[in-house]
Amino acid sequence: MEIIYPVFAMVVLTIAVILIMGARRFAAVRDKKIDPGFFRAYRGADEPESLRVISRHVINLFETPVLFYIGAIFVLITGQTNGALLTIAWLYVLARYAHTYVHLTSNAVMTRFRLYLLSLVLLLTLWGVLMVLLVSGGSVR
Repeated sequence: MEIIYPVFAMVVLTIAVILIMGARRFAAVRDKKIDPGFFRAYRGADEPESLRVISRHVINLFETPVLFYIGAIFVLITGQTNGALLTIAWLYVLARYAHTYVHLTSNAVMTRFRLYLLSLVLLLTLWGVLMVLLVSGGSVR
């Protein structure tokens, strides 16, 4: 059941970034940096880089993290929650928080890439450990 906590932390991260994006969009419209009509079809003007970066990050939070959520659900329903899987899950979440921080602040591309790659390796590890546990006779409820 403890696998729910890192999942909750990922949900908090995603919602926080969406709220930050909304605040930045509102401020950009208020400060006349972008016409509100741009958001009808996301065309017709040059989107400020700060908005483009955070919009892209929100999209990113609905890409590979979906595989994390599915993996966590599988861990939960198969009863495979253990210290190794929990550690991997928390490390994945920490890597994603760090990736978000870098992307939305300095946006240092190589640092961001390394953190993304680390999170991908952790995600693959989570799935690999789960598969080994299930194939080697782990109990499936």
